[in-house]
Amino acid sequence: MLAQLTQGIFCSFEGGHEMSLLSQKFKFLRKKNVSPSGHQITEDGGREWENFYRDRWSYDKVVRTTHGVNCTGSCSWNIYVKNGVVAWENQATDYPETPDDMPDYEPRGCPRGATFSWYLYSPLRVKYPYVRGELAELWREAKKHAKNPIEAWKSIVEDPEKAKKYKSARGMGGFVRSTWDEATEITAASLLYTAKTYGPDRNAGFSVIPAMSMLSYAAGARFLNLMGGTPLSFYDWYADLPPSSPQVWGEQTDTPESGDWYNAGYIMTWGSNVPLTRTPDAHFLTEVRYKGTKVVSVSPDYAESTTSSDAWLNVKAGTDAALAMAMGHVILKEYYIDKETPYFKEYAKEFTDMPFLVRVEDINGAVQPGRFLNAKDLGSKEEGADFQTVLIDEVTNEIVIPNGTMGDRHTNPQKWNLRLENRDTGAKIDPRLSVFDQREDVTVVKLPYFGDEEHEGVIERAIPTITVQTVDGPVKVTTVYDLILANYGIDRGIGGEVATSYTDDTPYTPTWQEKITGVKADIAIATAREFADNAEKTKGRSMIIMGGGINHWYHADIIYRTILNLIMFCGTEGVNGGGWAHYVGQEKLRPIEGWGGIMTANDWSKAPRLQNSTSWFYFATEQYRSDCIDLADRVSKLAKPRYRHPGDYNVLAARLGWLPSYPTFNKGSQELINDARAAGAGTEAEINQYVAQALKNKELQFCVEDPAAKENHPRNLFVWRANLIGSSSKGHEYFLKHLLGTKNAVLEDDDAATRPEEIKWREADGAGKLDLLIDIDFRMASTGLYSDIVFPAATWYEKEDLSSTDMHPYVHVFQAAVDCAWETKSDWDTFRTLAETVSRVAKESGFTEYEDIVALPLGHDSPGEVAQPEGKVLDWSKGECEPIPGKTMPNLVHVKRDYSQIFEKYIALGPNIENKMGAHGLAWDVSDEYQTLYAQNGTIDNPDFISHGRPSIYECKEACNAVLTLSSCTNGKLAVRSWKAMEEKTGLSGLEKNAKGREQEKITFDDMVRQPRFIISSVTSTGKNDKNRRYSPFTTSTEDKVPFRTVTGRQSFYCDHEMMRDYGEAMALYKPVLSYKPVQGDYKQEGIPEITLKYLTPHNKWSTHSMYFDSQQMLTLFRGGQTIWLNEDDAAEIDVKDNDWVEAFNKNGVVAARAVVSPRIPRGISYMHHAQDRHINVPGTQVKKDRRGGTHNAPTHIYMKPTHMIGGYGQLSYGFNYYGPTGNQRDMTIVARKLKEVDWLED
Repeated sequence: MLAQLTQGIFCSFEGGHEMSLLSQKFKFLRKKNVSPSGHQITEDGGREWENFYRDRWSYDKVVRTTHGVNCTGSCSWNIYVKNGVVAWENQATDYPETPDDMPDYEPRGCPRGATFSWYLYSPLRVKYPYVRGELAELWREAKKHAKNPIEAWKSIVEDPEKAKKYKSARGMGGFVRSTWDEATEITAASLLYTAKTYGPDRNAGFSVIPAMSMLSYAAGARFLNLMGGTPLSFYDWYADLPPSSPQVWGEQTDTPESGDWYNAGYIMTWGSNVPLTRTPDAHFLTEVRYKGTKVVSVSPDYAESTTSSDAWLNVKAGTDAALAMAMGHVILKEYYIDKETPYFKEYAKEFTDMPFLVRVEDINGAVQPGRFLNAKDLGSKEEGADFQTVLIDEVTNEIVIPNGTMGDRHTNPQKWNLRLENRDTGAKIDPRLSVFDQREDVTVVKLPYFGDEEHEGVIERAIPTITVQTVDGPVKVTTVYDLILANYGIDRGIGGEVATSYTDDTPYTPTWQEKITGVKADIAIATAREFADNAEKTKGRSMIIMGGGINHWYHADIIYRTILNLIMFCGTEGVNGGGWAHYVGQEKLRPIEGWGGIMTANDWSKAPRLQNSTSWFYFATEQYRSDCIDLADRVSKLAKPRYRHPGDYNVLAARLGWLPSYPTFNKGSQELINDARAAGAGTEAEINQYVAQALKNKELQFCVEDPAAKENHPRNLFVWRANLIGSSSKGHEYFLKHLLGTKNAVLEDDDAATRPEEIKWREADGAGKLDLLIDIDFRMASTGLYSDIVFPAATWYEKEDLSSTDMHPYVHVFQAAVDCAWETKSDWDTFRTLAETVSRVAKESGFTEYEDIVALPLGHDSPGEVAQPEGKVLDWSKGECEPIPGKTMPNLVHVKRDYSQIFEKYIALGPNIENKMGAHGLAWDVSDEYQTLYAQNGTIDNPDFISHGRPSIYECKEACNAVLTLSSCTNGKLAVRSWKAMEEKTGLSGLEKNAKGREQEKITFDDMVRQPRFIISSVTSTGKNDKNRRYSPFTTSTEDKVPFRTVTGRQSFYCDHEMMRDYGEAMALYKPVLSYKPVQGDYKQEGIPEITLKYLTPHNKWSTHSMYFDSQQMLTLFRGGQTIWLNEDDAAEIDVKDNDWVEAFNKNGVVAARAVVSPRIPRGISYMHHAQDRHINVPGTQVKKDRRGGTHNAPTHIYMKPTHMIGGYGQLSYGFNYYGPTGNQRDMTIVARKLKEVDWLED
């Protein structure tokens, strides 16, 4: 039926116009000849019937655009339009040619992208603004009696019965068609009521992956930031970006473009299913094999990537770290100890922390490695001395401070570089890797171990040490390199538990890993040798492509670090054709500076509230109440956990300024400022001191200390460019229960393994914390179905925007191929309309000015990253230090807001960025380029506006051009200035050569309409590219000597923060996946067998990346609804055959889906592909009889890891989408069983 409807649209425009109505009426009355058998009919007639097929591929115009989907493709597409309707789409094939020594970028695109136009005219299309019927009725009645919209809203939400009436109806249907005026007025009234009553930080918004449609993301974030609201992060929530990247490099996921795969001499695909999830780029992986490059697949199942490989290591799911540790054991033994590999050794000395000295001391009653030795230990009183880590110079045999440590980054930038020099004298140095030959002692240390129960959490290894005189007395020290060899169990002839051969069953030998991973020891040894041999011969061109298969686990960061160690051992990072290549989300937003200025609204105000999502959702959905984790089971046996409940660490992180925490205080900012003034505070500094003391005295609380209290609830949540409820809501049913207050399928709640100490435990009322859930989408997916207001959005073929990706070095444009259909608007226009309504309602209601205090975390790439030296945890609430804003607690920044001016500011570039802009702690002059925008964009012409005379960004295309003009990767003049700024920051010279040849280039929107344009090398990325060179990260470090943004300034094998050591993760090691019983209660059904399985949610083949599985074409290609994949033996055990209906459940929720029974899936595992929404063919369940099955996330739960919450210390400092807890969802188990009966709940 859907196909007929869609085809009918085209027919009405394309078919049979030359036929009169009369002839159409009688067109079937033609002479026919029927064969004797009756099987054949012939008739006389012309060839008019061919016209439809001829016209099917005719078009009036073709428009270049792209797809705004998180597939990392960012492909250039041509959209063919006839009679104002999109007829079809096809890949553009006019990318600039590549050099002769590599394949072209085309073909870029995939069959899934070629189906997108279905959505424009589909039955799922949101055509008009909708309001939940119960809410519309309440609003219209309230408006009759209230003096203004804010009062009308107040009369609804402050009446528990009225609020319950519409909140409990969420997800039950019943939308009524509204108008833009009404829907925006309800939204504005709620936003302003919330700001006035509780504070603007109770208003939040969630959107994903800015790079896929930059200005669409920026529109909502800009609106929220002008309001003082809270944009929520996405990469960490998706578990797309591993915290290991910040831990190792001080950079979040800078990766090579896919064209650089073609430069590799050896490739491993580890947890990355390239042909499925990186379809437009997969040709490079195939093409490089024709050059002789070996490709090895590491995957638990026979994945699509495995079919494109030369060898398959079928590791058991979640045990990848054990395999990587064993490979590291082989590489260290054979390439560092048995023989010296000059390339590896020199690379390690220059670009890693291997030579740096670590204190070895008694901690908690055991001798173990501690923190880095620093210049302060040696008596230096210089500012930054406690961040000046030290090493031994082979030339002088003295302990020296090398250039490049974080101790010089903010105080002595001329020394912040990777020249091998003594930073005090300037003399050349040769870092010593080991103290083995100069050892004064052999010290047996205890190291954490999690691989089995036999060792009781500890392994004893022997290390060489020397004794150093410090200001606190003699201290034993060793190098990171010596610790690494000990950790891997390399036999150096000095004792300890070591491996004498690969056949020893001791951590971390190839034989040891075999019993954990299932990979034969000989295969692990051979793979390690091949990887290292190639790296040695090619000077680093061995590559590991990594992805979601290993990135969505609770311990993903430690898994990644074991693999990244292999990369660093072999000197492959910062080398074209080598290093890590991590791909999960579309991470790289290339024109970052111009976009950032608009997105944050820093052009008008300061201190945007940029919140990490995982923490926000954990508390907003009350998942701390049902958290299975007892941290006493997770901590190193050599340490004692500060807390046992993960939520308590988040409270600590909020207090100490490690993480943002919005809503922040249990009082709104204006009320807090009024209290401070009443107590005698006058200046901002005095008010901040008042706040600090009120917190210390417990007169003021962080909201996360009492998240169930009504005054601490989030109140309004926007979702745009995303499907939060149907796609990424880890703990889906808790969202429905606690955040939305509607029907849910939570089976067991309030059963946390241990009660939190820092969080007040209240009985949950289930009323729904949100006053409004506002969805902006072009399709009615789960988020829309559960929302209170749904705004109709333009599709990717109906708007202007920009897109970029890490997979290729281009920025692409979106263009409107057709006008916005029905009453839809682009995201930019939607939020502009909302801004206009907010300003109007604020004026009408007399609520305009608000004094705000923003609590900002201690940020990476700012002085905040050196606020808490030596990785010591000092909690002022326990009397361990004083609360000092910006040092031991968050920065407190004052912002004055005028809600009557939100629209005026939204539509124009403000004055705050007209002189300098930048990124990563750097800034450079943009004043002349800013001035060009006055003529290019025009100005706002309204003398009553605060933005009068300023450059216009009223239209999205104007905002696009502002982004391109003010960003260094699209403006050659600014690119050169960015490199000069880096020279000033580092004391290096000649860096501007990286962009010098393109100084006169200025890439505009219209340029990219004509043809994709190659971006310009800039300091906003860590690598370099030009027309003859593919982009690879960290080449500015290995070639130009720009430091890594870490404590040592080098790549980090060792993370010495107190909490990293507490959780046994100072060095990489193996940790098993979490394993908890799926349910505590008895849900068995008589005669129905059950099986307990691991529950994994990889990406779907039959959807446009992760969100769009509900198009007719995708549904037709597979089973037409939700599926869950089972191993054939597991399925037989519960009497399930292919295509049978099964239910899979645990304490968190239940799914009901058809079984795909396949030998591809290993035993003990089930796959339910992400993200199969619940609005297509989902029946009721037996375990929760009144509920349909949920989304793939129904059986999941948020599990937060304490080490992801660290802040204020070097690379372990907060940045939006840089560092924070992940929304991991793989450490789950479910009970699977056959559905005895399929109930569609239609009675």
